[in-house]
Amino acid sequence: MCRAAALLALLIVSPVSLAAQGWLVPPRCEPVPCPVPRCVPDRPCPEPPPCARRPCRPPVAGAAIVRTASDVRVALADRVLRYEVTEKFVNRGGGLGEADYFFPLPAGAAFQDLKLSINGELVAGEILDAGEARRVYEDIVRRQRDPALVEWAGAGLLRARIFPLPPGEERTVVVRFQSVARREGDALRVDYARGRRQPPGTPGAADNLGSRGSFVLTVPDVASYGAPYSPTHALRVSERRGERRVVVEDAVGDVTVLIPVARAGRGALSLLAHAPGGGDGFALVTVTPPARPARTTPRDVTFVVDVSGSMSGTKLEQAKAAGRQLLGTLSERDRFRIIDFSTDVRAFRDDYVHATRANVAEAERYVESLEAQGSTNISGALVRALDRPDDDPMEEGRLPLVLFVTDGEPTVGERDPDALAKLAARRRGQRRVFTFGLGADVNARLLEQVALEGRGTAHFVRPGESVERALAIVASRLTAPVATDVTVRAEGEDGSRVRLTRVYPTGPVDLFAGQDLVLLARFGGSGAAHVVVEGRGPDGAPVRWATAATFPARERGNAFVARLWATQRVGYLSAERRQHGPSAELDAELRELGERYGIPTELTSYFVREPGMVAQGRGGDVGRRRVGDQPMRLSEAVVTGAPTAAPAPQDRDQRFESAKRAAEQRQAISLADVAADTTSAIGNEATRRVDGRRFTLRDGVWTDARHRAGVRVVRVRAYSEAWFRVAELLPDVRDALALGERVIVAGRAVAIEVAPDGAAKLGAAEEKALVDGW
Repeated sequence: MCRAAALLALLIVSPVSLAAQGWLVPPRCEPVPCPVPRCVPDRPCPEPPPCARRPCRPPVAGAAIVRTASDVRVALADRVLRYEVTEKFVNRGGGLGEADYFFPLPAGAAFQDLKLSINGELVAGEILDAGEARRVYEDIVRRQRDPALVEWAGAGLLRARIFPLPPGEERTVVVRFQSVARREGDALRVDYARGRRQPPGTPGAADNLGSRGSFVLTVPDVASYGAPYSPTHALRVSERRGERRVVVEDAVGDVTVLIPVARAGRGALSLLAHAPGGGDGFALVTVTPPARPARTTPRDVTFVVDVSGSMSGTKLEQAKAAGRQLLGTLSERDRFRIIDFSTDVRAFRDDYVHATRANVAEAERYVESLEAQGSTNISGALVRALDRPDDDPMEEGRLPLVLFVTDGEPTVGERDPDALAKLAARRRGQRRVFTFGLGADVNARLLEQVALEGRGTAHFVRPGESVERALAIVASRLTAPVATDVTVRAEGEDGSRVRLTRVYPTGPVDLFAGQDLVLLARFGGSGAAHVVVEGRGPDGAPVRWATAATFPARERGNAFVARLWATQRVGYLSAERRQHGPSAELDAELRELGERYGIPTELTSYFVREPGMVAQGRGGDVGRRRVGDQPMRLSEAVVTGAPTAAPAPQDRDQRFESAKRAAEQRQAISLADVAADTTSAIGNEATRRVDGRRFTLRDGVWTDARHRAGVRVVRVRAYSEAWFRVAELLPDVRDALALGERVIVAGRAVAIEVAPDGAAKLGAAEEKALVDGW
């Protein structure tokens, strides 16, 4: 009977906005209750014996209960999200185990039940009174110093006692609840806070590290729902039995999934905003084309392939396979060309041909016959690919695309990268140019600039990687253009002035069927507005639709939007730096973005020399130099020197890696695309990134990179009444408070410092000033 006991307490406190993974807390030392005398019928009740407070039960030695699995299943039906969270725990210690299990509920959730698996059966718990929930919770936080608990200070919680658990045995906890799917413009939003991995040695680290987790969302497969998209994770989507199954890859951290809600005759548009205050906010705009476009724009596709001697072997075979795949994406409304080049430039036909079955079959035979030999005439290939036939394809309402594959530096014809980039910019007209560079010998700067000028993307493939896969991904995305020259802007309402600035990708872009167009921007102003999408449809007629949106003056959620915007901004600034060289203003912004958001750049977490320049230094320190006798940090390093006649092999490798990283950054639309680790090192300083903030450990204090001298500071003692009040007033600082007992977090006009000599309680006036200045 004792083993089958399951205890459940519902703690009613302030609600939170996300569904969240639960966590374990070791047992607290609790007083043993005094015995109560029993009364016998028809006899006087005995006097209760004297009772002194007995010693409390200590935690069981040798017990170690850890989480081994956390599986989340969410089903969408009629705008209602039905969550089922199944978590498994095992006692890996040598003694009898005991722990409390806490689970924070989202705001507005309808709790259904919580069950424990006892002897293989799920047994429901008992609902108990929760009058002192807040006091109990805060007491646990003070005792445990558990970052997971701190992150959810003030949350609405479920608590279950897992006891007793013999060594080696497993318990399963199942939590079920429902909530209404929140709408973000033309999309439904699904959130779940998986929790963060804590560093080894942190309380609760064993509970977070090493446990596997999954997140699966099922959505009805109906025309009104578009393709699910996540700005936080990579998704794997499959369809079966009338539903879409959405699997989140590497389900760690806060999960956000958007499900577009399409409308008849138009696409869907959603907006996620992050406005920390003290300047322009950040916006992520997702544009989803109509689910079933009636008609798509015909294309003129040019496939340009390098067949110089360096392409022999595996590279050429991959390029041939990529060409075959590209030909397979063509419809009979499309036209195509094939251009191959080495010392000379050749073509399958003199001009575009329609993609009939006969022409495609003949083109496949032509691609199969290609052989690698000779030099690399990039200028000749560019001129041929970007020539202007008498019948301008844009006048016929066609979308011209160029896919350019090469593995080398130009050795024949024009060889100067600047001259080649200018040539491409001058000749490309309305063509969209996508470049694919193979290996470190490629002229990365040239291909990067040609793609940027050509409103396309640059792809850099390392030796051993598949150019076939890279080209196939791009080709599959370009199969059905729905609207071209698309722009997105904001129109304020009721006198509000809202504007979008520094929008990425830059300039007009194209919208393709089955693919979301994701734009990242800064926004100024606040209030009600319309987000307006305009472009040109398949028949050349204007396309326009708008969705009502509210741009907040302060919004501390969606912190990932700021980092995604900063990542793309770094990619574009890096390309500009390679094209025009460093400048004080550009370098300062690159350094600030890299250090603030933990994004690798040439000036922060790793060092890349500029093309044609050498770093001066002494000693054997990699990535460091000295000015006089003063050592410099990587983020302060300066590249000096004179142009070199030919770049050394290591310089080519550095240029290639820098261009590849920048290209990936320019295309990052999800945190899954961002290569930077949550914890990184810049110079010799330990750093952590928490919800868009970068903290550096300085003299034992985790210091916010945004903190500046001279700002008013409010000091509070860790885990005091004032500390909990700050966490309640400013929910966006909870994760930062979890860093430790010495922390400085910066706001707009005030900073919070957690210190041993801080205030234990704040007055009403101090609280108001803190909120107003934050």
